Amino acid sequence: MPSYTSMLNAVVGNVISNLKLFHIGFFCCERRLRVFENRVLRRVFGPKRDEVTGEWRKLHNEEISDLYSVPNILRVVKSRRMRWAGHVARMGEGRGVHRVLVGKPEGKRPLGKPRLRWDDNIKMDLQEVEGSCGDWMELAQEGDMWRALVNTVRNLRVPKMRGIS
Repeated sequence: MPSYTSMLNAVVGNVISNLKLFHIGFFCCERRLRVFENRVLRRVFGPKRDEVTGEWRKLHNEEISDLYSVPNILRVVKSRRMRWAGHVARMGEGRGVHRVLVGKPEGKRPLGKPRLRWDDNIKMDLQEVEGSCGDWMELAQEGDMWRALVNTVRNLRVPKMRGIS
């Protein structure tokens, strides 16, 4: 019989993964997604009684990450984005989805900083893993190697920023 924690992880994982799919275009709001994920997990796991004072308190970010051992929401979204991009890169060049991924939009652009494209985000995700970013389209043609990179992105342990996990 599964333990309470494993069942809770399964339920929370399903809820958060559905929310991840909803927020798949999260290019500018990574911090907000981390905060949202911690808020949901605090709600699910509830408060904790302090051993010294006996008072109830909220769980700290480190305690949440210890209780919920699944990779955080940003890792999962980045790995799914890379998995999808690898799938599209292996498609034929005549397919519409492939043309959208590698195409350059025509016409006038809005003023200001150019918006990030899927290609740019994949390159940034690869730089986190291997430091150098060659041609990811060629790398995606090797299915096993690409799958290993996607898994590395999902399970990557990055240093935590103070106050945010």
